Amino acid sequence: MREQRRCLLASTCLSSAFLRPLRAAALKTPMTQTITLLLGVHAHQPVGNFPEVIEDAHQRCYKPFLHTLHAYPDFRFAAHFSGWLLDWLREHHPADMALLAEMVRRGQVELFSSGDTEPVLAAIPHRDRIGQLQTLNDKLAAWTGVQPSGAWLTERVWESAVVPALAATGIRYVTVDDYHFFCTGQPATALDGYFSTEEDGTRLDLFPISEALRYRLPFSPAHEVIAYLEGLAEQGQVAAIYFDDIEKFGIWPETYDWVYNRGWLKALIEGVLASPKIRTATYADFHAGHATRGIVYLPTTSYSEMNEWTLPMPAARIYADFLAAEKAAGRGDLHRPFVRGGIWRNFLSRYPEANWMHKRMQGLSARLGEIPDPPPALVDDLYRAQANDAYWHGLFGGLYLPHLRRAVWNNIVELEAELDRLQPRPALVVGDVDLDGRDETLARSTGLQIALRDDGLASAHELSSYVLNHNFGDTLRRYHEHYHDRISLGESRHHGDGIASAHDIVRFKHPISSADIVPDDLPRTLWRDELDGVPLTDYRAKGLHFSRPHIDKTYALDGNTITVSWQLTGLAGRQFSTVLNLAMPSCDGFLGRYALADGSIPGGFGQPLTLPAASTLQLEDGVLGGHLCLRAGTAADISGQAHQTVSQSEAGFEKIMQAVELRLNWCIPDDSHTLQLHLTIEATPT
Repeated sequence: MREQRRCLLASTCLSSAFLRPLRAAALKTPMTQTITLLLGVHAHQPVGNFPEVIEDAHQRCYKPFLHTLHAYPDFRFAAHFSGWLLDWLREHHPADMALLAEMVRRGQVELFSSGDTEPVLAAIPHRDRIGQLQTLNDKLAAWTGVQPSGAWLTERVWESAVVPALAATGIRYVTVDDYHFFCTGQPATALDGYFSTEEDGTRLDLFPISEALRYRLPFSPAHEVIAYLEGLAEQGQVAAIYFDDIEKFGIWPETYDWVYNRGWLKALIEGVLASPKIRTATYADFHAGHATRGIVYLPTTSYSEMNEWTLPMPAARIYADFLAAEKAAGRGDLHRPFVRGGIWRNFLSRYPEANWMHKRMQGLSARLGEIPDPPPALVDDLYRAQANDAYWHGLFGGLYLPHLRRAVWNNIVELEAELDRLQPRPALVVGDVDLDGRDETLARSTGLQIALRDDGLASAHELSSYVLNHNFGDTLRRYHEHYHDRISLGESRHHGDGIASAHDIVRFKHPISSADIVPDDLPRTLWRDELDGVPLTDYRAKGLHFSRPHIDKTYALDGNTITVSWQLTGLAGRQFSTVLNLAMPSCDGFLGRYALADGSIPGGFGQPLTLPAASTLQLEDGVLGGHLCLRAGTAADISGQAHQTVSQSEAGFEKIMQAVELRLNWCIPDDSHTLQLHLTIEATPT
């Protein structure tokens, strides 16, 4: 098998010298049937991603891909770089980006547009769709001199409501999955061109991306991909349509060695150029030279994997098991279009944390929309808060990654502070912000804002500091995810030719136990109370005051300090606790630590903490550039631990620290007792 694999790999790495006579022969051979390969790659890094991660992506993927293609000017293709990533690359790697611009100007590359910060267009207001699209359109036109005609649809999330904004900004066509078309009853053999749709009389053309190609590139040997394309040509197919993540060409496990060191990309390019049955073109050229295949109306959907990821347990397991049973019975391809799973917006109902971010963003968008000619900096804040990555979760971390959520919240808090200066709000606002049927009270001071939900917990779901542009309530509870069921299977291996897709193999970055994936019964909030170890869930709310039998609880804000008071009656000898889940940007890194009044350091945020009869505790965070100081009016037994979740990524299952979980416990000394806890948030002096 090893020798067979070696021979297969050697055949994929055909030399230029070997391919030249093939290309020459192709020019002399009558071409009875050819297929046009419309190859597109999508490059994106989330707003807020670590610079070292983006740099690594450039060195292992973006740079070698562009340099390889630059050497083959006859190989035409399309590329989409999200605006935020493009700005970063042009600043940090201007020579490589100049290479891309040159490829555009010589007609080799067509650049696609999108929302500038890669929002899901369907999930943001119409005015912001237009603004986001126009921002990147203008950026591309100013840079290359070419106005984009096509757009990448983030995560291929299709809703017909996006058509008017795309058309209004000069976009004539977008790419979606062939799955979208299968759901309308179209056969695969008909999906070798583009179709047209309309919304309220406004036209937009749609190219169906081939799932079969998505799963072959770059995982199958190059000669097999070429043979597949030539087979399509022999069947009379006009075009083979591919548009997918460029990160598969170097960043996914094993792909850098496969694609570049072992010559897969060169072999594919040279094999395509040598084939008498395959030609390449940009989408723009193909669109100009071919007529539409006709009218189509697509359902609200995304690619098929996304439709599974959007479902919560146990629905996700039932859906996956059903699809597996259909596939085993030989009916998978036949019935899959009629079993669609969920839609992207389900993430907002699945994860209250994502929904809260989304509704807070929408509220700020509405406020900004009321300002004529708003300052560009505020528009930038809003657009960055609309970046899609932190709002959902599938194969990759997304919502589970604290630094991505933090980037959204940084922009939300900064934008809100600026809007409050331009449009002052009342200090207390009550309403059902997140549409969950329960009112939230937003209370603010000059330096802070808290959100208290009337859900019986009398706890804070948001604690935002305007000084630090940070939401300390930005954490994530533990959920039962459908992929957790794969943990018990252990590591799996790939067999056969080529390399494995991240969809198909199980890996582990950290040891995972069954205790690590027990879901939370309650949200991870701040000042969530317990009596004798039992959570209290029956508080009644009235503004900043909450009450239940034997306990009255009040929040007060003053500058950068929040004071929480509990009046306890008839509870002498009982154990009363309050729990704070604090999102600290350092997580379990070395820049996050606890500090005591005497200056001693009992440990870092990732370590267990036990402090008997303590009155003060400071949390210092070097990433945040600030610290929190807790002061208890009555000494408490304080314990702390890291709150972690388990999620999957392209590199495997991993534990991620979401928050510092602090528990303050008091033994109530008498039947009429008042407890007070002060929390002050400050920037660290520089």
